[in-house]
Amino acid sequence: MAEVDNDGEHKTSEKDDLQILKELVDGLYHFRDHYFETHSVEDASKKQNDVAEEMNKTLKKLEEKEDLYKNSAQFFLLRGRCLNIAPQFSQAAEENLSKAVKLEPGLVEAWNTLGEQYWKKGDLIAAKTCFTGALQQSKNKVSLRSLSMVLRQLPPEGGAQEQGKCIIESVDLARQAVQLDVTDGTSWYILGNAYISLFFSSGQNPQMSQQALSAYSQAEKIDKASALNADLHFNRATLFQYEEMFSSALAGYSRAAALDPSLDEPTEREKLLLKYLDQITSLTENKGKVKARRLRNMLSSLNLSALGPCASPQYRSPTGRTGSLELRSFTALTHGHNTGVAAMGKVVFSLAMEGSMAFTFGMMDSEETCYVVMVYNIADGWGVLIGDTVVVPEPHVKRHSITHNDKSYDFRSIRVDSPLLLIVNGKRQAMQSQTATSVRYKPQSE
Repeated sequence: MAEVDNDGEHKTSEKDDLQILKELVDGLYHFRDHYFETHSVEDASKKQNDVAEEMNKTLKKLEEKEDLYKNSAQFFLLRGRCLNIAPQFSQAAEENLSKAVKLEPGLVEAWNTLGEQYWKKGDLIAAKTCFTGALQQSKNKVSLRSLSMVLRQLPPEGGAQEQGKCIIESVDLARQAVQLDVTDGTSWYILGNAYISLFFSSGQNPQMSQQALSAYSQAEKIDKASALNADLHFNRATLFQYEEMFSSALAGYSRAAALDPSLDEPTEREKLLLKYLDQITSLTENKGKVKARRLRNMLSSLNLSALGPCASPQYRSPTGRTGSLELRSFTALTHGHNTGVAAMGKVVFSLAMEGSMAFTFGMMDSEETCYVVMVYNIADGWGVLIGDTVVVPEPHVKRHSITHNDKSYDFRSIRVDSPLLLIVNGKRQAMQSQTATSVRYKPQSE
C-alpha cells in the first residue's frame, strides 16, 4: 500500500508543479494583454521590452523543471506558449509545440499555438492545417477566430469569386467564435475585421460597415484589453477614413500610435490625412489657383447643354429614377442625397495623393462656388483635368467640420462612389474606369 501511496503522491506533485508553471505562463499573457491596466499609455514604448523581460523570467523558471518533464506534452506546450508571446516567429517555439502535438495529438491549445507560429513564419497553409485540426478535436473560439483570419489572408486560388466565398466563410467562423463566448473582446475584434473584408469585397454594402463598427464597439465595451488594442483603433480609423468621418479617423490613428509606438503606419496615415485635408482646403479657398481670366473663360461655357445624358427624359439616375435632372447651383444643394437634381461645374484642381483613398478634385459652378468632389473605386489612370466639365447626378453632399490637435478644417464635399456615376465633358465614363477599392488593415491582433 505504501508504494501505491507514494506513486499517487508523486503524480499529485507532478500535477501541482505543472499547474504552477501553467499559472506562470497564463500570468505572462495577462501581463501582455492587460499591460495598460498597470502602466500608463506613456509607457507604451517600454511594453515590448517589459514583456520580453517577463518572458525570459518565465522561461528560466520553466527550464529549471526541464529535466523532470522530458516527455511531457503539457510541458512542451507551456514552453512553446511562453516563447510564442514574442511578436516574431520562434524556431524554438515551433519545435516545442510540434513535440507537444506529437506526444498528445488531442491537445487543442498546442495546435492553436503552433498555428500562430506558422502564421508568424508566413506559412498560412500550415497555420490553416493546425487550426482545422484543432477544431476536429474540439470546437473552440481560438481555432474558429484564427481560421477566420487565415482564410482572409490566403491568396485566392480561384479568382475573386473564390476569394469572396473564403471571406463569407471567415465571417461565419468569427460569428461562431463570438457565439461560444460573447464576453471575449478578441473574438468581437476579429469579427469586426471580417466584416471590413466583407464590406470591401462585396460591393461596399453600408450594412457591413455598420456591422464592423458595432463589433469593434462591443469589443471595447466588454474588454479593457481590447479597448487598449492599437490594431483595433487602427483598423476602425481606416474604415472611418473611407466613410469620410475624418475627425474619428484622425483620433483613431493617433490613439493607435500612442498605444503601440513600434507601429509606423498609424502615425504615417495620420500625417497623410492631415496633409490631404490641408491641401484640399487650401486649394478650395484659392479656387485651385486658377487665374481670374482663365476662370471666367472656363465658366462661360457652362450651360444646360453640358448636362449631356442627364437632360434626357429617358435618363435613369443612380437611384433608379427615370427622367431628366434639374440643374442646381451648389448653394441650392441640401445636405445628404439630392434626388432629381444635378450639380455641374468646371474642374479647377485635382489631387491623387497617397493615403487619400479617393481621387479628389475641386469643381466650381457658374456662381463661382467651389466644392470638393471625392470619387471612389477608380481604376488606375482614371481622372479629370483642369477645365473639364463634370456633372454629378443626384449628388451626395457632406459638410465637414474637423478639429484635430491644433488644426481645424471646414468644407463641403460631394461623395461619388464610382466614376461610372459621373458625366465628364458630356459623356458617360467607360466600364474600365472603375475598380473596387481595397484598403490595408492589420489582419491580426496576436
